[in-house]
Amino acid sequence: MAKEAIVLLNMGGPNNLEEVEVFLTNMFNDKNIISVKSSLLRSLIAKTITFLRVEKSQEIYRQIGGKSPIVGHTKKLVQKLQSRMDESVTVDFAMRYTSPFVSEVIERLNEENVEKIYLIPLYPQFSTTTTKSSLEDFEENYHLSGGDAILVEVKHFFQNTNYNRAILERIKERINVDESNEFDLIFSAHGLPVKVIEAGDVYQKHIEKHVALLKNMLEEDGLNFHEVHLAYQSKVGPMEWLSPSLEDKLKEIKSRKVIIFPIAFTVDNSETDFELSIEYRDMADELGFEDYRVCACPNDSDYFVDALFEIYEKMR
Repeated sequence: MAKEAIVLLNMGGPNNLEEVEVFLTNMFNDKNIISVKSSLLRSLIAKTITFLRVEKSQEIYRQIGGKSPIVGHTKKLVQKLQSRMDESVTVDFAMRYTSPFVSEVIERLNEENVEKIYLIPLYPQFSTTTTKSSLEDFEENYHLSGGDAILVEVKHFFQNTNYNRAILERIKERINVDESNEFDLIFSAHGLPVKVIEAGDVYQKHIEKHVALLKNMLEEDGLNFHEVHLAYQSKVGPMEWLSPSLEDKLKEIKSRKVIIFPIAFTVDNSETDFELSIEYRDMADELGFEDYRVCACPNDSDYFVDALFEIYEKMR
C-alpha cells in the first residue's frame, strides 16, 4: 500500500521566551507579510521591528506561561487525527516561524519514502499572509530536498459543517441557550492592512461568508444573541487596517454582556490567550461590561478532527 502523509501547517509560536526573537524575525522576514521586493531591505525591516518589539512580546508570553500554547494544542490534534488513520498514513505538523519547521518534517517524510503528501494549512479562510505563505514555505523546501511525492493542497475550509460544529460547541461551552439573548456575540478576526485586500486577497470575503454561515447555524441551534457582530483585532503600525476594530466595536455595543469567538484561528495562541482573554478583558472592564467571555478555539475538538478527516478524504 502506498505511503501517504497529512501535514498540518500553522504559523507557530515561541516555545520559550528566548525563541520570541526568532519568531518575530522570521515572521517579519516573510515576503507575504512584508511585501517589499528587496530581500535585503525586508531583512533590515524585520530586524528593526524585532528589536523594537521583542521585550514587549516576551512580556506577553511571560503572562501566558512563558511560551505559545499553539504547539501543545497542535500535538494533541495530530495525535487524535492519527488515531483515525490506518498504518499507511502518517500525520505530522510544521510551523511557519518556529520549530518544528517544514525542513524537519520533510526530512522525516523523505526517510519514510512517502508517495503523496496532503497539505492542510490550519487557517479556515484563505489569505496570502497565512495560507499562501505556509504552502509556499513547504513547497519550496520540499523541492529543494529532492523529494518526489505528489503534493495535494487545500486552501480553505470555513464552509465545512463539522468544523463549524466545533465552533458552535466552543460557544456553547461558554454560554447557555437560555441566556444567549442577553449577550452580544462578536466574531473577532485577525486584522489585515486594507492594501492587502485591495491587492486581491479574499480573506475579508471569506470571513464575511463564514460569519453568515455561523449566524444561520446559531439560530438553528436556538442561540439567539441580542446581536452578532464582526470585528478585527491585532492592528500593528500606522497603516489603514480592516474595520471595525474590536476596540471600536466594544465601545459601540450598548448591551453590557459580550462573548467573543476568535473566528480566524483554529488553535489558541497569544492573540487568544493574551490579547482577547487579558488585554481586551481589561478594556471591557474599563468600559463597564457586566460580563465578558472568550471562547476557546477548536484546538483538538472531536468535531475538528472529524472535519480534518473529511477534508483529507475529499482530497484523495
